[in-house]
Amino acid sequence: MVIGLLVLTAIPTTTGVAFGVSEQRKANQRREDARRMAKFNIDVECDGDTDDDRDVNGRRLVVRNDKVYLDHPNPIDRSIPAFTALAFYIEYPELEETKHLDRGLGLPTYVSANPPLLNWIYADVNTHEMKYGNRSQSVAHIVGPWDWTEDERVITLEESSGFVAVEEEEGEWALYFDGDGDECEAILEEQGKLDKAFVPVKLVRRPAEEEPPGPQQNQGQSSSQGQSSSQGQSSSQGQSSSQGQSSSQGQSSNEEPKTTEGK
Repeated sequence: MVIGLLVLTAIPTTTGVAFGVSEQRKANQRREDARRMAKFNIDVECDGDTDDDRDVNGRRLVVRNDKVYLDHPNPIDRSIPAFTALAFYIEYPELEETKHLDRGLGLPTYVSANPPLLNWIYADVNTHEMKYGNRSQSVAHIVGPWDWTEDERVITLEESSGFVAVEEEEGEWALYFDGDGDECEAILEEQGKLDKAFVPVKLVRRPAEEEPPGPQQNQGQSSSQGQSSSQGQSSSQGQSSSQGQSSSQGQSSNEEPKTTEGK
């Protein structure tokens, strides 16, 4: 009887300790999630000392035309309009048929300020080009796991920090994933691009000082969109446009990270 009473008396204590441990784990996870979801820009660093290395070093990731490029950190100094990547880490939402892949953290980025839209950064499984798109566009490619090095400074994909900048056109540097560890030589040879300048780079996190830019700072709109906006549309065109945007945003929101950012 005494032993039984002792056991019964110990139950609340054991339950309380277990509950405390569980709550602490949840609190730790929330703090980790908050750190991962802190927004950042992405700059590139080069270890080499060639003219190409110096040209690429310090450039910033930008997005345009479904691909990831490297350009001047200041949008005013860019020859081609592009939206500055503003990224964070969050679990990639696998489809039912891809859950077994368990690819962990994805890397979403803002691709537009008006409306504020998120897409996933991914490596094309065939060309190793770094691109961005919604879940339908990205799920068949290399979407993760994205992470950072121990010092939380350098960005990694599939536990590799290897990326390559390729000068596809004069002064236009596109980003590729060095998934094979050969500085993309084999994949570039397959695509007939070995004659292009290419430079191995690292992607470096730069904590963002500001929230996503407002509509007046939208860098991702085309000139035709800007002209249409400045000239004004008729009421019927405006209604049609707003309905079209609402429809496209609705479809996108079903596939994008479920966060409150930019909403």
